[in-house]
Amino acid sequence: MMNTIDDSVVTVDHEENKRKALEFIEEITTNVDEFQTQVLSEILSCNAQVEYLQRHGLNGHTDRETFKKVIPVVCYEDLIPDIDPLIAYGNSSTTSPILCSRLITQFITSSGTSSGVRQLIPMTQEQEEKLCHFQSLVMPVISQHVPGLDKGKAMHLLFVAPDITTPGGLITSPLISFFHKSSYFRKLFTSVDPYRNYTSPIETILCEDTHQSMYSQLLCGLYQNSQVLRLGFAFASRFIEAVKFLQEHWILFCDDIRNGNRAVLGNTKITDPKVKKAVMNILVKPNPELADFIEIECRRDESWKGIVSRLWPNAKYIDTVVTGTMSHHIPSINFYSNGLPIVSRVYGCSESLLGLNLTPLCKPNEVSYTFIPTMAYCEFLPIVDEHVQQNSYCNLEEEQHRHQEPVDLADVKLGREYEVVITNYAGLYRYRVGDVLRVAGFKNNTPQFNYVYRKNALLSIDNDKTTEVELQDAIRNAFDQIMNKLNVSLVEYTSFADTTTNPGHYVLYWELQCNNIKNASMITLPVFEECCFVMEESLGNVYRMKRVNNKFIGPLELKIVETGTFDKLMDYAIKRGASVSQYKTPRYMKLGPALELLNSKVLSNYFSPKCPTYEGQRSFTIPI
Repeated sequence: MMNTIDDSVVTVDHEENKRKALEFIEEITTNVDEFQTQVLSEILSCNAQVEYLQRHGLNGHTDRETFKKVIPVVCYEDLIPDIDPLIAYGNSSTTSPILCSRLITQFITSSGTSSGVRQLIPMTQEQEEKLCHFQSLVMPVISQHVPGLDKGKAMHLLFVAPDITTPGGLITSPLISFFHKSSYFRKLFTSVDPYRNYTSPIETILCEDTHQSMYSQLLCGLYQNSQVLRLGFAFASRFIEAVKFLQEHWILFCDDIRNGNRAVLGNTKITDPKVKKAVMNILVKPNPELADFIEIECRRDESWKGIVSRLWPNAKYIDTVVTGTMSHHIPSINFYSNGLPIVSRVYGCSESLLGLNLTPLCKPNEVSYTFIPTMAYCEFLPIVDEHVQQNSYCNLEEEQHRHQEPVDLADVKLGREYEVVITNYAGLYRYRVGDVLRVAGFKNNTPQFNYVYRKNALLSIDNDKTTEVELQDAIRNAFDQIMNKLNVSLVEYTSFADTTTNPGHYVLYWELQCNNIKNASMITLPVFEECCFVMEESLGNVYRMKRVNNKFIGPLELKIVETGTFDKLMDYAIKRGASVSQYKTPRYMKLGPALELLNSKVLSNYFSPKCPTYEGQRSFTIPI
């Protein structure tokens, strides 16, 4: 009787928390500018005496107008002189705080994927509390659209990276690792929140040996397969890695499940005593029936079509990021999951979590994120359409200056693209994040954004500029028109602007997977050459003009690399200090050892057989 009472109390508390979270979202999205004003005032009031704000002459003002007038918009390079002393000496670097009055608790390391430089972003207790509160809003939103998630478990494959300590004694770690090592996350494993019921014991998540962690978490997820209602991966690429890992080790998984914790005790794949004990507590009893089921499913179809939905038959959706550079993985996820819904639930960066997907079951290409105005003070730099302005009669420099004044969250325009600029609770003021977003709509009075691309991540030979999204679209067109018909999927890709040739040219590296062995023989020289031509046809008019008229750019080159090449590229990056939990394949390579590694794995290469079509410039008369 006592247990029944306790359960009912838990349910009431849970439903009350859910109601409060949804009401909070409704309130802040209705009064967006009011909350943004409050956030900025809180940040500036708390940090009125810090060196950075004093140096720029803010002098204790907390109003938006003065702040925008005296504080410059900056990027990471501008802050290096202020961050370096914190790295070297910690919070005792000077007699007065440099960036914020609160103690810097640690640094968050950016992945460095786009810029090539790993940045150290300050973190404070106040900023951490903001991040944790943001996380508490996620499941109330999703549970509105996917009922019954509180009746089962989540198989989220979560990983951490080893901490690094700065000379000043502060820990550095990626945001994902930081969150999973936080006291907030640890408490979830002892809480009664039914939405935080994971198949992975905390010990397997905190294991810094990635291979051991992956094996342990997949094993626990398979053993509890009938209870799994949702599958989670930090990025779409992690989903693909998990499937590949499963392909390599499913026989061992079956042996462990067939024999229970006796097998785990002697398993050489799990060596950490804490991890081994935690896994043994899950695999308490042998389950030969489940092992037979897994074996049958893994042997059924050589292509492994639908394997994820077959092994976890009650899963309702896949939680992973498929926006931006991850979008090319969508066909593979659909292939392995039999088209389970894909939920991209949040938008964030190392500097802060910012946006929440309020329609989680939307199509991946329709994902938009509603900004939560209590997380940081946000401004937006309008992206100038250079191609339009080159054909206009206005003064380009004057027009660019006029349009590059940042606007507030409440003042963005539908359909326009902006670069995100944030002021957060950990000492970043008017900081350019580098992400470009497009306004897709509004929730009450709060903008909703599509992620578009990383700014300044582009290919260029002459004065052509191919953005991340343009390159993605070109590759997508090649697959839509050619490769998908052959049942071939793209495992990973990257690119390189090769200026060592005359003229220079674009080089793309593809790692492919043929989902039907019989079709492999159909992938011949003309197929790949046609892919090169389709991609060139899909690139911008400036690229095609340089390629056709001026001959400043040579034919696009496609290099097919060995299976597993991009895994080796990731291993190389991790050995050099990148975080496995936050690693994303770089879409643009530079000369160096990583590019040499790619070139050493090339199986074959192909060039575009002809020039793309070029749209001649529209003639016009200059008015006198």
